[in-house]
Order: sequence, then C-alpha cells, then structure tokens
Amino acid sequence: MNIIGIIAEYNPFHNGHLYHIEKIKEKYPNSLIVLVLNGYFTQRGTISVLSKEDKTKISLNNNIDIVLELPFIYGTQSSDIFAYNSIKLLNELKVERIIFGSESNNIDLLNKIVDIQLNDPTYEDKVKEHMNEGNNYPTAMRKALNIEEDINNPNDLLGISYIKAIKQINPNIIAETIKRTNDYHDIESNDSIISATNIRTKLNNEEDITNYLPTYTIEYLNNITNDSLFTLLKFKILTDKDLSVYLDVDEGIEYRILKYINESHNFDELISNIKTKRYTYNKINRMLLHILIGLTKEDNKNCTIDYLKILGFTNKGQEYLKTIRKEITLPTTPPKDSLIFKYELKSSYLYEQATKKSLNNFDIKNIPIIKKDQ
Repeated sequence: MNIIGIIAEYNPFHNGHLYHIEKIKEKYPNSLIVLVLNGYFTQRGTISVLSKEDKTKISLNNNIDIVLELPFIYGTQSSDIFAYNSIKLLNELKVERIIFGSESNNIDLLNKIVDIQLNDPTYEDKVKEHMNEGNNYPTAMRKALNIEEDINNPNDLLGISYIKAIKQINPNIIAETIKRTNDYHDIESNDSIISATNIRTKLNNEEDITNYLPTYTIEYLNNITNDSLFTLLKFKILTDKDLSVYLDVDEGIEYRILKYINESHNFDELISNIKTKRYTYNKINRMLLHILIGLTKEDNKNCTIDYLKILGFTNKGQEYLKTIRKEITLPTTPPKDSLIFKYELKSSYLYEQATKKSLNNFDIKNIPIIKKDQ
C-alpha cells in the first residue's frame, strides 16, 4: 500500500481538488491518502469560506483517509514555513510520497532550484541584495537563481518549498507533481475546473458557482471575506501601544499602517494604501491577520509543534494509525501550556465572530470525525 501525503487549504473544495485526488487514485489505486489541512485561515492570510470541521467532512467523503491539522501559526506564514511544518506532520505518519499540483509540472526543474537554494552558500545573500533593490521575494529569488524559466506561479513556488522541506526532513520521501489545469490569477474563466480565487470572486459577486464545485460543498459555504473582521482590526490597531511586537511587522511599516488605517474602509483599501514594492499583498495580509489575532514575534519564536491533531479518519485510516501508533513521536492531545493550541483557539474565536456560528467546540473537544465504511 502506498502512503501518499497531500497538503491543501480547500478554500473551497472544488472540481480541481477532486481531479487531484482522482489522479492520485488512478496512479496508485491501493493508496492511503493523508491530508495536512489548513484551517480557518489560509497561507495568504485570508479567511476560509469553509470551516475546518466542514473541510474535514468533505475530505473524508472524497477518498482522503486521514486528515491532520496544520496549526494556525504555521498555516499563515511564508511558503517555506508553511511547507516545512506540513512535511514535518506528514513525516510523522510515515508517508512515502508527497503529490502536489504544479503549473510547470517539471519536477526536475523544481529539484534543480532547491539544490541551488540548499547548496549555494551565496544564495541567501543574493536574494537579500535583490530585495534591497526593491524587488519582492519571488522576483528576487528568480534573479538569485539566475534562471530564465518563469517560476512566479503560486503552486510551483509552494512546490519548491515542499521539496526543500523534504530534503531537510526526510530525503527518502518522493515528491511528485500533477499538472495544474487552471491559472490561479484567472478570475474570468468559466471552465468546469477553475481556481479557488475565481470561485471566491464569483461567490462574493453572487454569481452561480454550481458548475465549479461538487454540490455537497455548496451547502457548507460561508460567503465571507476578511472585511467581516475589519472593524475589529481597526480597533486593535488604534488601541494598541506597539504594533512592532507582532509577527511580520518590520522595518517601520507599522507607521504606514497607523497613517492609513483611518483613511481605509476595508482590508483591500488598507493593503493597497500601505503596500510597497518590497511588501507583497499576501505578506501584508498575513501581517494584518497576525496583528488582529495578537501573534507576537516572541510567541512565534518560542513555538514548536508539540502535538499532532488528527481531525478525522476513515476505517482504513484508523487501521493504519493503529499500525504506526508506537512510531508517532508527538502526542495527539495538546499540552496545557501549548502556544500552538492557544492560537488555534483564538483563530476559531475569530472565525466564529466572522460567521456568527458556534464552531470552537470542534477544537476544544479534540474528537476526530470518523467516516464509517458504507
């Protein structure tokens, strides 16, 4: 039996995600799939249109055998941190392969890039040099690598981070790609498989989205954006004594935040007002989320994964967990003083505030969802 690992946010779960799982099952019919799932907020710092609990239920109904939680602290950081901790969790469950979507579908190129990043001692200095020239991180990375290929695609960039983490944690894990069938930046396509960004845009515009995602996903959707939390963010910014203590608030950007907060009426306006060439939209989005939830640089520095949260499993997944139980090094219950769990609960409270639904019991009770065989 092949133990396959995948990493996803399912914001929302759509036909492209279904295609990804189907292609894995087509190539590895006897596989067991372990999913590391980002929860209430995404790596780009946006609120999810599906709750963590609902994403778990949908996953288990679509050939996922075990669902693991990616903690908020690591799920809302840079791609390298997001990837490293996702791979670390999958390695705990002894996965043999990681399969991810890729625009280029060129695993050799992605491996070549990672080898340069890990083995060229001047690489990080080159990136810093290009960033000091005013380039954002993806552009600085491409210049430092001195390659002609366009790697400024979200899934390829994330794939590079996955491969790097694999080489650092367990080089025996095999990385594979599946060709991504849509453009992340395309918000106009009406193909049956379109990006999650496109679907969320249509959802916000109250357009029909029934052709783009399974019908069972629709009943779980929350039509929300970060703007549902903007008033709370504004209060936090205007009443806090020192914004510089929060994660990602660097180089005096807190002064730009304070300058423009009263002139802005929503997240997009605020981000557009404070954005510079050096700070990408996503980085600022994450920064504002960290301010809102109160994630300090000090707490982030003191954090380490101290438990393995199993959100759900099938009968097949449960049997597999029994076979590797003695090899799992992390507890499945959060320690009482866990900073990771503290911020996970805070993220659930924020999500409750945005959706006006009672959700945090799923985190407090720590009882996995079990999908029984039909």
